[in-house]
Amino acid sequence: MRCLLIIPAYNEAENIEKVVDNIVLNYSEYDYIIVNDGSVDETEEICIRNKYCFVSHPINLGIGGAVQTGYRYALKNHYDIAVQIDGDGQHDISYVKELIEPLVRGDADITIGSRFIMKEGFQSSVSRRAGIFFLSKLIQCLCLKKVKDVTSGFRAVNRNYIRIYADNYPSDYPEPEAIVSAFMHGGIVREVPVIMKERTSGKSSINFHKSVYYMIKVTLAILVCRISFGIRRGKRK
Repeated sequence: MRCLLIIPAYNEAENIEKVVDNIVLNYSEYDYIIVNDGSVDETEEICIRNKYCFVSHPINLGIGGAVQTGYRYALKNHYDIAVQIDGDGQHDISYVKELIEPLVRGDADITIGSRFIMKEGFQSSVSRRAGIFFLSKLIQCLCLKKVKDVTSGFRAVNRNYIRIYADNYPSDYPEPEAIVSAFMHGGIVREVPVIMKERTSGKSSINFHKSVYYMIKVTLAILVCRISFGIRRGKRK
């Protein structure tokens, strides 16, 4: 199966070379595409200088827009599996093989690299873990399915969900909402234990104020997503 690594990157000049060179040197069995999401640092110049495979947005669309561009690229180029990899180096590429195995076997449509199964490595801050726990319980209540690491951006999808996400992918802080969308489309979601690293350089785009906005926005988005699917399903009946 052809596997594409989607690497959204916004102002990742300090990290992108380490991430991509590791893929090229040690994991050449995977193709990759960098989605430079309107970076204002040297991310694009680094991609050009190193002749990386990349596309650039003229403006910043956010993580959802960057990932959706990656899915559209995967769909257009007929990939069987697409894997989201953060451009900051927190995701260990060595786990990609384990992440895609359930998709290859046909046991899952989507797999999520979860920090909270082995509970090793970087576990995020206490406040963020509390937020993740809340969103996990909310999704469980609405979809009757349990996912522990609902904000993990380390995930893989099969060809069917490449098509679905290429057509429609949540725009702002999309990971939990994308899980709800997967369940509403009848998808099978599995978590795979991984160990993540802490960001060593660069700056996270999520600060305190954005964290508050994140929780409110994502909670409302999940509720709207679940209700809208229920309404459409009722109309089809």
